[in-house]
Amino acid sequence: MNELTFSPTTVTGSLTNGEPISFETGRIAKQAHGAIVARQGGTMVLVAACHAAPREGIDFFPLTVDYRESVFAAGKIPGGWFKREGRPTLKETLTSRLIDRPLRPLFEEGYNDDTMVTAQVISYDGQHAPEVLAMTAASAALCVSEIPFPNPIAGVRVGRVNGAFLVNPTTDQRANSDLDLLVAGTSEAIVMVECGAQEVLEADMVKALAFGHDEIKKLVKLQEELRAKVGKTKVVPTKTETNQDVYNAIAAKYAEKLMAALTMKVKIESYKTLDLLKKEVIADLTAEKPELKADVKAAFDLLKETLFRNAILKQGVRLDGRKFDQIRPLNIEVGFLPAAHGSALFTRGETQAMVTATLGTLDDIQIIDGLEEEYKKKFYLHYNFPGYSVGECKPNRGPGRREMGHGMLAERSIMAVLPDAKENPYTLRVVSDITESNGSSSMATICGGVLALMDAGIKLKAPVAGVAMGLVSDGEKFVVLSDIAGQEDHYGDMDFKVAGTAKGITALQMDIKIGGITSEILSKALDQAKAGRLHLLDKMGEILAAPRPEFSKNAPQMHSLQLPKEKIRDVIGKGGAVIRNIIEVSGCSVNIDDNGLCQVAGPNQEKLQIALKMIGDLIQSAEVGQTYMGKVAKVVEFGAFVTILPGLDGLLHVSEMAPHRVANPADEVSEGQEIMVKCIGIDPKNGKIKLSRKALMVEAGA
Repeated sequence: MNELTFSPTTVTGSLTNGEPISFETGRIAKQAHGAIVARQGGTMVLVAACHAAPREGIDFFPLTVDYRESVFAAGKIPGGWFKREGRPTLKETLTSRLIDRPLRPLFEEGYNDDTMVTAQVISYDGQHAPEVLAMTAASAALCVSEIPFPNPIAGVRVGRVNGAFLVNPTTDQRANSDLDLLVAGTSEAIVMVECGAQEVLEADMVKALAFGHDEIKKLVKLQEELRAKVGKTKVVPTKTETNQDVYNAIAAKYAEKLMAALTMKVKIESYKTLDLLKKEVIADLTAEKPELKADVKAAFDLLKETLFRNAILKQGVRLDGRKFDQIRPLNIEVGFLPAAHGSALFTRGETQAMVTATLGTLDDIQIIDGLEEEYKKKFYLHYNFPGYSVGECKPNRGPGRREMGHGMLAERSIMAVLPDAKENPYTLRVVSDITESNGSSSMATICGGVLALMDAGIKLKAPVAGVAMGLVSDGEKFVVLSDIAGQEDHYGDMDFKVAGTAKGITALQMDIKIGGITSEILSKALDQAKAGRLHLLDKMGEILAAPRPEFSKNAPQMHSLQLPKEKIRDVIGKGGAVIRNIIEVSGCSVNIDDNGLCQVAGPNQEKLQIALKMIGDLIQSAEVGQTYMGKVAKVVEFGAFVTILPGLDGLLHVSEMAPHRVANPADEVSEGQEIMVKCIGIDPKNGKIKLSRKALMVEAGA
């Protein structure tokens, strides 16, 4: 009998389709400030939320979200030497970011405590994805804790199979879905979107978002029910009020100068002027009252944001003078790196991406092993954001969460239009180095990536372009901005990235800084994004209208051939000896799958032909009635074995050596001797070849 007993509290609800979802608290991780075990089917996620007293003088919110997939949850042992989980995988990093994005803007203003949300997958049934459970459970853990998170959110995944929407589709259902939409929101509005799609129409995307939001409301209601039962009294944050006298003094004296600095056309000059002006304001207003320094800084920043928002909402102008739906000027180059397989330099305003496409072999396939079944990737995109792109002295320490997220968004956007294996035998790697940045660098990566792939000769189904949309709203009036620049991203209310072809959407990513956005705003943003996307596709088409007719001459030379099943082991050899010899002699890579499809890749055509000849010699078969110049491999009492093709021997029986009777085979042939023989039969059961020398002599005599 257990000496300790628990009294957990559980709430359970059902969505439109699939198994119920439950949230439990009070059994596991009871010392955390809030802890939830979320479950759907056999998938369970533990999420714990904790906070600590704020650090002195801190002026930002230090939130950390850490999502981990313990592979024991799927009955697996980690690979590698150490046999334990190590640093976060790409998926874990992206999921951590995915959970962070909808939570961060919804904490109460003024709350700056160190806050940690830890999510751990503790059971995985192979069908119900844990990511959306973790997102909703994170909100639930915050709701039942004392952390000031007043409005619960929930996340759901929306799929579409045969035209019907599904909420939280299973792994099997997702395999047949043309939409993979993850949406998060409160009961009132949507706050975050992440999506990959197969050229889905804008109108259908709005319907999918509305469907997802209806399901979100059910999960939010469950959290409110749980909070009513076990919720703790919330911490009351200390809100910092703006010193109105200081604000008014700055506005009266410096508003005009500040607006002039904000509207300077060159970003670096604008930022430098703003910094100098801020120092001037601080020196002016604190000369006699140094204790006002913090108030002056805060008021200056608030005035800067106010001027930006007033320009949009009241004056109807953007800081750089563009119309609300106008795309920045473009400069596009392709094929400018002579040694790369494909390259593009895509510049939009003051944002520039140098993008390359590299064509590799099957040896370059990336193998992904984690919670799910192992799978292989033949296409991957890497995004880099070096410090020099924004004039900063920043060491390169590898990709962070932002770089990984931008790279995956671009990868997802392009993946929908990749050709099948018949048209593209290569493994593809795209690398985007942001060489200059003033907003929308991920969208420049998509445009540049498509152009680089086309420059390399990859036959994409259709070109893809991406555009980042912004929003400025005062609660009553709103303005949607196309192709947002850095200041518009920083001071605006939304960053909504939309990628797709002329036909439809291939990827979405949306983050907001307000309580949510309505379907009216979503529809407006998607329609405006489509117009911008079509403009970009037209401009890209003027530079490179279609993929190059041939693969890059610098790319590996590829050839595929189907091996007869009975010949696979002959090409591989005992312990792989034969295939290793082919690789060593030819300098090519050779890969054979279980069905006998053999892919050969070499650095040039000459070496490729060497490998193909070696393989061809091994898979040749004898034909009845065909004559061969053979070489005697071995003489035995009943005849001789003759090699007629590389690796292929036949028996020349003593009775077939000559028209006359032969008593001793050694009297007629000797090892190493080259003789003409004719194939007179092949045993259908074992494939043994019968040869004759006598038949040729008789024919010659005749």
